Amino acid sequence: MTHYKLQLDDDAGEDYVLIAIHCSEEPYKMAFMLNKHLTMQLQRRKTDLQLSTKEYDASFSIFEFENEQQYIQFYLFENKCTLSIEKSYAVGGLFEKEVSEKTTVAHVLPEFKKVDYFLKIEADETFFPIRKMLAQLNEINEVISAYIIENTTIKSHNNLIFS
Repeated sequence: MTHYKLQLDDDAGEDYVLIAIHCSEEPYKMAFMLNKHLTMQLQRRKTDLQLSTKEYDASFSIFEFENEQQYIQFYLFENKCTLSIEKSYAVGGLFEKEVSEKTTVAHVLPEFKKVDYFLKIEADETFFPIRKMLAQLNEINEVISAYIIENTTIKSHNNLIFS
């Protein structure tokens, strides 16, 4: 019996650059600073980015801007979400329950737990000045550091699909 092996391309031809941003500001303030310093027009999406696991359902704020003249889309999203998970279990009697509460932190990209925000830029790198934007990002006083994440180091590619 003959066995066939199919190989699927994981990236589906999507060109994007992912910039990691370390900053302790709130998401709305981070979007405001990028709008001000990088002349963007990031706006909060009506629906947040939802990630679900067996233990929790997490919601991450996401801001987007589409530059129609240059065919570029920008997505700013937070990487961390603090959640409070309640578990109830029976103790002793039939109707006695005890509730325990646990605080946990969920991440969009768990392999980069120390990163506060990501800026995803869907564009062709050859026509968009990524290095210039990175330099402008690092000049913002509230930004501790910003750097480019290599796509080969990202394990959770599916979490970066925004529809």
